[in-house]
Amino acid sequence: MSNRNYILSKEIANKKLQRMAMQVAEENYSEQEIVIIGIKDNGLTIAKKIAALLNDTFKGNIQLLELNLNKRNPGIISIEPLIDFDNRNVLLVDDVANSGKTMLYAMKPLLEKHPARIQTMALVERTHKLYPVDVDYVGISTATTMEEHIFVEVENEEVVGAYLIKEIDN
Repeated sequence: MSNRNYILSKEIANKKLQRMAMQVAEENYSEQEIVIIGIKDNGLTIAKKIAALLNDTFKGNIQLLELNLNKRNPGIISIEPLIDFDNRNVLLVDDVANSGKTMLYAMKPLLEKHPARIQTMALVERTHKLYPVDVDYVGISTATTMEEHIFVEVENEEVVGAYLIKEIDN
């Protein structure tokens, strides 16, 4: 049995996405290009929103890619389309930074190349992670217990909310 505790509404999530896009534009104002990689599924939706919001403020080229991996068992990782990451600025995007494991494994194919910079973004971040991943752009940080899990809801390519679920043993 579980109980949802909403931490973001659709309206607040959209404001957080707008703010994070502005932060990316400000931090990368002198760059000619940024490669945004969304971790499928919800991370890709957020990456698409960030790319669309950056179109208004970022003057450089924006390239959007999709990263696929099994979040529970991240063995095979693929990026579509596959490009050369050498000397490129990369923004890796996911919906939630829970343990940090997904973000860490998603960096593996990037580290096999030589990007100029890798930045990370998550709409929701747990304040205690199991893996050493620092998220550069965060919509909201929240303290959780090990029994709580964070989920971002997406419908029709729109973020409609985020909530905590506390696992309750019967």
